[in-house]
Amino acid sequence: MVADEIFPDQPVILGFDPGRQKCGLAVMGVDRRLYYHQVVAAESAIATLQTLRQQFPISLLVMGDQTSSKAWKQKLTALPDPLRVITVDERHSSLEARDRYWQMYPPKGLMSLIPQGMRTPPREIDDIVAILLIERYLERLVSDSL
Repeated sequence: MVADEIFPDQPVILGFDPGRQKCGLAVMGVDRRLYYHQVVAAESAIATLQTLRQQFPISLLVMGDQTSSKAWKQKLTALPDPLRVITVDERHSSLEARDRYWQMYPPKGLMSLIPQGMRTPPREIDDIVAILLIERYLERLVSDSL
């Protein structure tokens, strides 16, 4: 899903939440402006990633360090013209992504009466994990520079 029709003129970061069945992808600027996010089947992740590289000035790929990340990192670095890959600690990111989902898409109607901790997002949220991974990387950059 493209979050903004205005395409960036500055380099952006690709967030990648790798998985065996599905992967989350997000494109965000260093100003934290979100340009794209989507969950894709694992077998189409590389093709989607290549398409995103044609659409956006991606300077770097940030990915989670847990589920199958070593295998994915090998695949990504073996591509022609590979991106620089940075791994980020993704512990607790799925729980955090559930909360973020409800911030991005506030519940409506009767769903809004259910306490947030009891709600389950109505779709996969791996793309939101990818957003959080980029944010964690940017936070690390800021804290390292202080």
